[in-house]
Amino acid sequence: MLRTVANSTDQPSRAAVAAATGLTRATVSALVDDLIAGGLLTEVAPAPRTGAGRPAAGLALTSAGPAGLGLEINVDYLAACVVDLTGALRQRFVEHADQRPAGAAQALAALGRLAARARLAAEADGLIVAGAALAVPGLVTGDGLVRVAPNLGWQDVDAPALLRATPELADLPVTVDNEANLAALGELRVAGGDPTFLYVSGEVGIGAGLVLGGDLYRGVRGWSGEIGHVTVFPDGRACRCGAHGCLEQYAGQEALPGDEALAARALGIALAAVVNLLDVPVIVLGGAYAPYFGRLREGIEAELERRVLTSALAPVTLRVAALGADAAMRGAADTVIRAVRDDPAAWLRRP
Repeated sequence: MLRTVANSTDQPSRAAVAAATGLTRATVSALVDDLIAGGLLTEVAPAPRTGAGRPAAGLALTSAGPAGLGLEINVDYLAACVVDLTGALRQRFVEHADQRPAGAAQALAALGRLAARARLAAEADGLIVAGAALAVPGLVTGDGLVRVAPNLGWQDVDAPALLRATPELADLPVTVDNEANLAALGELRVAGGDPTFLYVSGEVGIGAGLVLGGDLYRGVRGWSGEIGHVTVFPDGRACRCGAHGCLEQYAGQEALPGDEALAARALGIALAAVVNLLDVPVIVLGGAYAPYFGRLREGIEAELERRVLTSALAPVTLRVAALGADAAMRGAADTVIRAVRDDPAAWLRRP
């Protein structure tokens, strides 16, 4: 029921929902009443009608019910946002500071304080924060343990526990995922018809999220997407990971301003390898790459044309992220509201 309304291109009436779902009008009416009472749906004024009969009220997701708290920690900033059930951004807070000297506990305590500000502002605006999701530039297990985040200097960090040490977050479910994965999911929601694409997140490190047919591909252990450690110049610069010539040493945020042409070339080499292996039709550049997109595009496309075997038959589409630098925290918040939308009964059963 809720998915039918959420995916509708208009604001369907109860009768239209009944027709779309095959449920009886009585069942639809009862379920709609439950969803309205639970703060998930709202009735909207019907459009003017020229024919006979009384126009029916439409249904829409409410913008005054559950919301998702999206958090991000990266090398040089902390971020928090709140997104409501319709996907609209309601709160946004960003603090710029180098997180590497702080250590995990101190950095997550600072992020917790920022998250508390976002939650209090959202609740003052009439929203109910349903949960929090954290985007981290590293390898994350299914239970939220950050096994390693090399650019932050983290290893085996229990991020959910450290975040819930903030009193204002103690009652929230907290999930953690790789920042490029969450950015890819955020981009998927606004992708405009691209169900298969590679999202590349340019920060100090470089991550990628691979979306195949509308689903995020995580790999066997959930650690796919470490494109920043693809070797582009085998005898090149030393990397923090211990190897030499990794992509992030030439196209990461700290290297990018020094030589944009070299960054574009390195990105093109790495992306061509991905396309040759996986036949991905669309590449989306986000994070710090968004403001540089116009200056990087020509160099990247030149390498793709030169190195992708099928470039003459099916050129790769290269585009900038619709959500720009906010994609990871927006994608994190979106996972929370998507969970509510996918299982509204659980939300209605909450204490």
